[in-house]
Amino acid sequence: MSLVPTLRHPHDREIVRLAVPAFGALVAEPLFLLADSAIVGHLGTAQQAGLGIAGQALTTIVGICIFLAYGTTSSVARQVGAGNTVQALRQGVDGVWLALAIGAALIVVGWPLSPAIVNAFGASPAVAPHAETYLRTSLFGVPGMLVMLAGTGVLRGLQDTRTPLFVSVGCFALNLLLNVLFVLILGWGIAGSAWGTAIAQTAGAAIYAAVVIRGARAHGASLRPDLAGLRASATAGAALIVRTISLQIVLVVATGVAAHLGNAEAAAYTVGARIWMFLAFALDAIAIAAQAITGRYLGASDVAGTRAATRRMVEWGVASGIVFGLVVLVVRGLLPELFTHDPRVRELLVSSLVAIACMQPIAGAVFVLDGVLIGAGDQRYLALAQTLAMIAFLPVAWFMGSLTALWGAMALWMAVRLLTLGLRARGTAWLVTGA
Repeated sequence: MSLVPTLRHPHDREIVRLAVPAFGALVAEPLFLLADSAIVGHLGTAQQAGLGIAGQALTTIVGICIFLAYGTTSSVARQVGAGNTVQALRQGVDGVWLALAIGAALIVVGWPLSPAIVNAFGASPAVAPHAETYLRTSLFGVPGMLVMLAGTGVLRGLQDTRTPLFVSVGCFALNLLLNVLFVLILGWGIAGSAWGTAIAQTAGAAIYAAVVIRGARAHGASLRPDLAGLRASATAGAALIVRTISLQIVLVVATGVAAHLGNAEAAAYTVGARIWMFLAFALDAIAIAAQAITGRYLGASDVAGTRAATRRMVEWGVASGIVFGLVVLVVRGLLPELFTHDPRVRELLVSSLVAIACMQPIAGAVFVLDGVLIGAGDQRYLALAQTLAMIAFLPVAWFMGSLTALWGAMALWMAVRLLTLGLRARGTAWLVTGA
């Protein structure tokens, strides 16, 4: 398999049609966090570090529920491939109801536990109040964020990535305007940043709900919650939850290690992690296309098409990772100026960006293979693979004495993921056909 794609391939048109709009939609979410980091960073280092800890806690909470998008994409795409559009929309409606139920429960549980969650990250006394304020306020945006996940999964499964693009761009613009208003003009501090993001997420959820409702009515699918369907959606996502928890443990431990290294290290890691996530979401555009294409091809029992599309998407993933890595290396001296005035944080961030850049080609292959296996419904293996990668990461990260070494542990984690996912993709166990 070549690292650089040839100029033409039969699957390019389909991949580009799904991946380009998905790219715009995916980068909008980390742009929420990057915008928050840029604005909050001007409040001070303690506020920046508090945002990092609260943001990681929220990312963990929402990330565990990513099955609402991924599982829905896979199941809906298979039904579309098999020609069952009504059943595809029915599963989507169940996903939205499940998202609302989980979101409401997270507010009830998360509010009283916010101080304990912040303390678990090892926040210093100067950072903890800011982290707790951001976390508690942002909880009110969680139901909206989960509905956005479910709605996005429905549309991706229906091979529509353009609508999520429009919604995400609109939400990002609203989030940016509200953050500027609440933080810089009205002076609400870090709470203003959290309120801006929560309001934008809720607005996005309302749009997704309207789109799903309109599609269900047009095809005669019921809008009522179905208990059997809700149980099926929750059960199908169990393995994806295990996979995601293993992934989030890595990110949480990394945040905790950075916090124990010092306030400057915590602030630098916060910005570095935001940039890493931005690049991850950008590379994940091809993985999203992989979920939709793999599910539809296997639903239509086209194994040869699945194999050919997989090879092509891995090629594009690696090539994109090389390009992104080179861009980060070129601009690494300029980026710190956007996020902080602290010279120590800037110095740490520059060295972190070198490590982040070097990981991008590996990340490109890993994210595409992850998307392919999600689209194939190979959740159990994904849970096992991610758990093995986590086990390799934890003992190394625990003894890290510098921020650069911590990013080295992250590189080891990605290498183990590449090995386990690559071996699986070479086999045939994941190529299960039919709806």
